Amino acid sequence: MHDDIPLTTGRAKRVLDERIRPAIHAESVPLTVEWNELPGEPISPTEGLALTFEPYEVGAPWGAAWGTTWFHLTGTVPAAWAGRRVEARIDLGFDINMPGFQCEGLAYRPDGTPIKSINPRNQWVLIAEDAQGDEKVDLYLEAASNPVLLDYHPFLPTAQGDIQTSSSKRLYTPRRMDLAVFEQELHELSLDIEVLLELQDELHAGPRRMRILQALDNALDVLDLQHLAETAGAARAELADVLAQPAEASAHRISAVGHAHIDSAWLWPVRETIRKVARTTSSMTELIDSTDDFVYGMSSAQQYAWIKEHRPEVYERVKAAVAAGRFLPIGGMWVESDTVMPTGESIVRQFSQGQRFFKDEFGIEPKGVWLPDSFGYSPALPQLMRRAGFEWFFTQKISWNQVNKFPHHTFLWEGIDGSRMFSHFPSMDTYNSQLSGSEVAKASRQFKENRIATGSIAPVGWGDGGGGTTREMTGKAERLADLEGSARVAWEHPDTFFDRARSEMPNPPVWVGELYLELHRATLTSQHKTKQGNRRSEHLLIEAELWCATAALQAGFEYPYEELDALWQQVLLQQFHDILPGTSIAWVHREAVEQYARIADRLTAIISQAVRALVGSGDASVVVNPAPFLQAGAPALGATVVASSTDAAVQLDSSDDGHVLSNDVVRIAISREGLITSAVDLASGRDAIAPGQVGNLLQLHQDFPNMWDAWDVDRYYKNRVEDLRDVSSISADLGDDGVARIVVERVFSESTITQTLSLAPGSRTLQIAQVTDWRETEKFLKVAFPLDVRAEHTIAETQFGAQKRVTHQNTSWEAAKFETSMQRYVHVEEPGFGVGLVNDSIHGYDVSRDAVDGDVTTTVRLSLLRAPRFPDPETDQGVQTHRYGFVVGATLADTTAEGVRLNLDARTVSGDHGFEPLVSVSGGLVLSSVKLADDRSGDLVVRVYEPVGQRASGTVTVSAPVTSASTVTLLEGPITDPAQAADASVDGSGAVAVSLSAFEVRTIRFTLA
Repeated sequence: MHDDIPLTTGRAKRVLDERIRPAIHAESVPLTVEWNELPGEPISPTEGLALTFEPYEVGAPWGAAWGTTWFHLTGTVPAAWAGRRVEARIDLGFDINMPGFQCEGLAYRPDGTPIKSINPRNQWVLIAEDAQGDEKVDLYLEAASNPVLLDYHPFLPTAQGDIQTSSSKRLYTPRRMDLAVFEQELHELSLDIEVLLELQDELHAGPRRMRILQALDNALDVLDLQHLAETAGAARAELADVLAQPAEASAHRISAVGHAHIDSAWLWPVRETIRKVARTTSSMTELIDSTDDFVYGMSSAQQYAWIKEHRPEVYERVKAAVAAGRFLPIGGMWVESDTVMPTGESIVRQFSQGQRFFKDEFGIEPKGVWLPDSFGYSPALPQLMRRAGFEWFFTQKISWNQVNKFPHHTFLWEGIDGSRMFSHFPSMDTYNSQLSGSEVAKASRQFKENRIATGSIAPVGWGDGGGGTTREMTGKAERLADLEGSARVAWEHPDTFFDRARSEMPNPPVWVGELYLELHRATLTSQHKTKQGNRRSEHLLIEAELWCATAALQAGFEYPYEELDALWQQVLLQQFHDILPGTSIAWVHREAVEQYARIADRLTAIISQAVRALVGSGDASVVVNPAPFLQAGAPALGATVVASSTDAAVQLDSSDDGHVLSNDVVRIAISREGLITSAVDLASGRDAIAPGQVGNLLQLHQDFPNMWDAWDVDRYYKNRVEDLRDVSSISADLGDDGVARIVVERVFSESTITQTLSLAPGSRTLQIAQVTDWRETEKFLKVAFPLDVRAEHTIAETQFGAQKRVTHQNTSWEAAKFETSMQRYVHVEEPGFGVGLVNDSIHGYDVSRDAVDGDVTTTVRLSLLRAPRFPDPETDQGVQTHRYGFVVGATLADTTAEGVRLNLDARTVSGDHGFEPLVSVSGGLVLSSVKLADDRSGDLVVRVYEPVGQRASGTVTVSAPVTSASTVTLLEGPITDPAQAADASVDGSGAVAVSLSAFEVRTIRFTLA
């Protein structure tokens, strides 16, 4: 006997890796293999099984990047294997151990029944549990030769990320396609040893660790390395006692949930994700069938919808497993979306489309929002989750913070309106757990609420690229169910965990405000056209719903329910947290931009049809205003025949020093460099530009982060900056519309920028339309506005409201927020004076404070373009467009309205007459959407919110015969939470009185006569 730890563990690890694991499938015979390499895109399983196959020699290369090869495998089980478990063992040439990032396949029976996936951690297919001998084997394998883009050469530019530029070279060389005996006892022994080795690694020196080491020595002493299968049982017997010792009464409880966080696109295109979902869910239903207690959770209604459409045979197995309570629809969203950049209406539709799918398909409405991997979380979410009926929130990404460690694992998250959501982060800091000893120990050791709560969640399985849970993981869970020195592990529905945690923590700690991720800050800017397409699509959808509802109730127009649903679903998919943030391969973003163009064309056509029904036929010019604010002379959400403008034209004065633009609200001076030297609010006399400084200054930074090119910008990027002051040309013009315009052209490096600065009569907003021919590499383009405003905070729009962020860096938490998010605006103010910056497609900004002799300058810089080279080496190259506005002397309400107007432009159409708004509001309420109810009942649904953070009381009035009204959830159903209930009595004029607290969102459903 001895206590020499390295000798015991080294011996055990070597025997495990070199002898036991290889012997689990040691006895084998080759299969006969045929193949058919497809020349183009994937085909259906029915077509694949009907292909003509040719002989294939195992060891010959197969599969160009993004190709599909069908293999046909046949053979006969040897008679000598009768009574034994027989499996096909298939190694397609896996060159990394992580599933989902290289080649993978899905095995089928000859009748087209899917069996399970083949990947580096799942290289087997069951042939016979108890072989009779001489059985015929007949398998088909749909194999995808997806290229390795990340693990071998991370962050190096590659052309493999788009089928249009990828190599035609065959990438993979199979090592085996065999029939093999599965040695069950050796498999079990391997798990016994692995669990004990990992457990002792986490224990302090003491009796428990020493007894585990002694048991390992004893087991290895009786294991005959030349007769492994025959002596495995005896070796296991030596380990039985230490594996049977129960956990301490106070042991941490881990609620394990089978998981395969499948990115709906990332280092693969959407079409490949569809197949990844089919592969993974086939394996998970197979694992459910072969175990008693394993449960598998999958979010994203979109992924269920894909297999329903493309792999109905897989979907039937999923439905059966859902009905049995083993396959768990979780999350309640259409996809696991970004939550920072989408509008409030998009978040609502993520919930409504997702929950409607789960309810229609399975009769289930998930109780929680499952978002393990999004890049930060908007402070508007707690209210939206609550008002959609959710009870809990789950993520883990904040564990990736670069600087500050988040102080809670189970807590209440409070949003901008004061709503609180019960939330949990897994204390093992991963959503791809393998139930390793280090993960299990970390979960116990790190859990912040150990004083008052007993457990945490572990999402268990290979993820990102799919793969899911393996039989090795379920085997480890069985051993860890009640094991001395370890946390207890049990497969469990997240709902059960949250119910128990809530009962254990009646007064949980509270985190107020955004869940800011101290990493991946550049996702607010990368792939500008994707972000621009999303913003435009969101607003076109809101506008289409408005005009279709108005035309349906005022002109008998047929509301296009199904088409609007389909278009929303396309937009929601593109909001997935690796698409909208700009972190996917070139193929994904190329397709996204193409999709947005199709969406815009179709929505423009729908809007045109609805508006035509409203304005009639005629030659009059009619201004149609989709914004909830007066615009271009037209009422909010209404239309009017164009009248002659009574506003005086902007005064344009030019000199050698530049140009001055004046109307009755502001006076703005533009230098001959095209920079703003002064911006005076005439009512107060205040100049928004700091003395001696200039606004609209374009600045170029070198941008080469430590890691994660498309994802990250590191704070040292500010150390090197080039001010773009040189001008190729500048010209000024006063148009017939009374708008003064200044056009500025600049050439720098390999790129060109043309800006049109315009000021309209009566407007306090200087609009800047920018066209950039971007040809930079690893650069970051910003535009700076140094403001003569002593601002303690910036106020940035988020969903249905705004969030404040301090402008100083007193603490490490504040210093880490050197790049932050907004939606349509960022606003800075001091008592009595404010300035807004509004935009049509920008999401990132930074702010700095400078002081000279007590005079504080607050500089806000908008983030315009980046040029990372991984995963898309051509990110943002080519022509890019932006529109942004500088709102001088603005209140927060002014900036809110300007941001909305910039994104919901008025339209001028030919028609016979204008029309009154279907819905109007008063008293500081803002209309977010007007639509017909999802359930096709013909009811009208109106959503309003309070935008500036103060209480508001007003009315919502419908200009149609209304019989009743009720306050409903975001899903348009009855409210069951008493805290959200609100009276919605309708008076004789169709008006409902509404009182909102700060940033409150209210959804009202009107039944019409």
